[in-house]
Amino acid sequence: MSAAAERARGAAVEPDRLDPFSTPRDVDRVFGHDEAIAEFETALRSGRMHHALLLVGPEGIGKATLAYRFARTVLAHGDEGEAGDVPANDPVFRKVAGIAHPNLLVIRRSWVEKSKRYSQWIGVDEVRRLRAFLGNTAGADTWRVVVVDRADELNQNAANALLKALEEPPPRTLFLLVSSAEGRLPVTIRSRTRTLRLAPLADAPLSAAVRAALERDGVEADEKALRLALTLAQGSVRRALELVSGEGIELYDQIIANFEALPALDGAALHKQAEHLAGAGDTERLELYLALLLGLIERLIRAGATGQGASEAEHKLAKALVSKDNLSSWADIWERIFEARAEAFALNLDRSLLVLNTWFGLQELVQEHPVEGAA
Repeated sequence: MSAAAERARGAAVEPDRLDPFSTPRDVDRVFGHDEAIAEFETALRSGRMHHALLLVGPEGIGKATLAYRFARTVLAHGDEGEAGDVPANDPVFRKVAGIAHPNLLVIRRSWVEKSKRYSQWIGVDEVRRLRAFLGNTAGADTWRVVVVDRADELNQNAANALLKALEEPPPRTLFLLVSSAEGRLPVTIRSRTRTLRLAPLADAPLSAAVRAALERDGVEADEKALRLALTLAQGSVRRALELVSGEGIELYDQIIANFEALPALDGAALHKQAEHLAGAGDTERLELYLALLLGLIERLIRAGATGQGASEAEHKLAKALVSKDNLSSWADIWERIFEARAEAFALNLDRSLLVLNTWFGLQELVQEHPVEGAA
């Protein structure tokens, strides 16, 4: 693919981009992940860089942002030992941001013109672009970088094609594979990479990253809502931005209200919520809703077991709904909701039914395992 075509391709609304925020390629500072950065720079300076790094960790913690930082460092400095990121005014930074650097290849889900949407998986045609890219006439001292975002979205044929490149990589070629679901990757691919396991961000870098994103992209946020978003984000910058910039706080309030009403449920209101969440174009909203719900159950379980780790509202819920006697039942329903969510998205099942069944299951749990003394 020509550089001009790649630039045009990059200009489209991208898969997984959280509008109106910058793409990971445009972010000029990584918050947290200091150990991974130090490990990368040490390997680069020592000449012992593995040809393929697999960056794994929960959704939204900065894996792709870190991958592009690594790409910029290699393309700008090679193994000269330079530390630190490439500044935003550097030509390499601008070329990487625009996917216009001749020694950078980004493999991701492709745009389907007929349906006006991105494909569900990374297909083999995307990976076959490697053949021309790796066969170009880059000089002996020039690095080439391949970013696969997200590697767990490779279909089987695409994964097989990538494996061939990983088995016999040309000199000075670095593969950066980004994944939130490591288990979906074939063992053969994982065995040919060095894994950098990234953790959710701690409170300070999370707050700094979210505030930097809001400032960079000119998005205003109420301070009270921002503090709540940071509390609920569980170390994910993306989750915090989803909460504070859209209807995330409203969804959380709906979930809290439903929990406060248990074991009663307002059938009409619940069906209205399900319809609002289950539209064909509402996947991100439903994913956020279910992530918030699962996160709340996790915190209720923790509060029920330890008496700590919840906000005032959640602490009241934990006292009313969770006890040491029913902790295992709450853990079981968390697992059932998690599995039902995965199945519904994988098999394109009725999403409104997923929402309804989730709440009916929670209602049944509270009815069958009441907390003694709770109002």
